[in-house]
Amino acid sequence: QVQLVESGGGLVQAGGSLRLSCAASGHTFSSYVMGWFRQAPGKEREFVASMTTSGSSAYFADAVKGRFTISMDNAKGTMYLQMNNLKPEDTAVYYCNGCLTGISSNCRRLLVSGSWGQGTQVTVSS
Repeated sequence: QVQLVESGGGLVQAGGSLRLSCAASGHTFSSYVMGWFRQAPGKEREFVASMTTSGSSAYFADAVKGRFTISMDNAKGTMYLQMNNLKPEDTAVYYCNGCLTGISSNCRRLLVSGSWGQGTQVTVSS
């Protein structure tokens, strides 16, 4: 099974930026469509964004639309989440995973192809 490792989190002030990385073992993504998710303290995990590994199509949750972008480096087997204009409500542990059966809408339903990793903590101070 492909292992995914998230990194790049940290503490940032509101309005700041961070870039998260999701590295796939063997440089091979686990699904044709990959997604980012987050879980804030005391809340359920939620969908953030997804993109086909070809880069042809992307979806974003309304809460992050216009502030976050997603990109792929297939040669490195790495997916990125560029987060700009961060808000305190973006504070969460961020995870990556494949969308089940390579269908983007499955990510929006939190139906994923692999197990959850450790995630990376993002903390936005006001």
